[in-house]
Amino acid sequence: MTLKAFKVRLYPNQKQIKQIKQTFGSTRFVWNQMLAMQSARHKNNSHARYQNEFAMNNLLKALKTDYPWLKDVDATALQATNGNLHDAFQRFFNKELSNGYPRFKSKKDYAQSYTSKAVNQNIKVIDDHHLKLPKLGQVYFRAGRILTGKVRRATVRINSQGQYYATILIEGEKQALKPKTKQSVGIDLGLDSLMILSNGQKVNMVHFDTDARKQIRVWERKMARRRRNALKEIAFDKHDKVLFPRTSLRQFPRYQQARRTVAKLKRQVSDRRNDKLQKLTTQLVQDFDVIVVEKLNTQGMLKNHHLARAISNAGWGNLVTMLQYKCDWYGKQLIFVDPKYTSRICSVCGQKNHQFDGLSQHEWLAVREWQCPTCGTHLDRDINASQNILQRGLAQITPIKALV
Repeated sequence: MTLKAFKVRLYPNQKQIKQIKQTFGSTRFVWNQMLAMQSARHKNNSHARYQNEFAMNNLLKALKTDYPWLKDVDATALQATNGNLHDAFQRFFNKELSNGYPRFKSKKDYAQSYTSKAVNQNIKVIDDHHLKLPKLGQVYFRAGRILTGKVRRATVRINSQGQYYATILIEGEKQALKPKTKQSVGIDLGLDSLMILSNGQKVNMVHFDTDARKQIRVWERKMARRRRNALKEIAFDKHDKVLFPRTSLRQFPRYQQARRTVAKLKRQVSDRRNDKLQKLTTQLVQDFDVIVVEKLNTQGMLKNHHLARAISNAGWGNLVTMLQYKCDWYGKQLIFVDPKYTSRICSVCGQKNHQFDGLSQHEWLAVREWQCPTCGTHLDRDINASQNILQRGLAQITPIKALV
């Protein structure tokens, strides 16, 4: 069995929108209350035992007694909130990269979400355009594919543009791509070329934000100017003590228009990037049974301000994530290897070229081709790296297992 997530666009009516917003507020309230409780326990007694998801779910009963309006929303959404908070604490305890101490959630965030668990058919795909959700009933949706399988949970969210989406997690049988190709490939990720395959093929980099960059810059300036003017108006209303003062940026429609436009332009760039990566990864999984990829610290590389924009545009993290779940879906094998010295080792004789040891990083990046001093083979830097990546990956498995 495998889990697949499908994202669909929701079109709720006004009554359903009101219920969704109430659930957003309730789940946010439960998150903040539980987080405050955990923090207070540790502050008062550093040896106090951490309250796990089960313990926090038991505390929900008392919380509903003190705040009866929590009973008006889906109970599984409140339990899922405790589960998400527990996961956040576990990542913090395990000192995972980029996961600090859990933070409080604010109602000022334009993007909100909540997750409902599937219990007793409370979440159900009725037909191609109607979805049953707890406390909402039938909600109209649009999707690019037919959803089939057992529904496990659904996450309802609103984005910065005010559009509603649902991510449906469905359990289904694993699908095998037939016949097996009995082929393997090593992939070197780059910025000049997005992917360099060990068979010599190069996938050109597409700069998805080139066309929209000018528009985004114009509208970001408008948004900043309108926000600055709106804050001035809020300050004047407070100073003049007007009868109905404006206190929130949500009360300024021109600023909201600019904010939604910026979010729309950035979403279009993201959608084009994801569409390209989806097609590339699907083709790779169809053509190869074993895929070997270098393990990169993308978060650390983004700290280089000279390359951050190019790395973000490439979408290496999304590409690897897509390869991971598609290999799992279709019974293919994905292997991660250490990319250290893959560009400096000859893929033919296996000897490292020590002539490059004294070069700086900038000087080394300028070397695109080199000749092996041991065997005399003329090598393309990127293709040589992808071939070394493939060899390291195949060395971790038996040849029979790699191609069967």
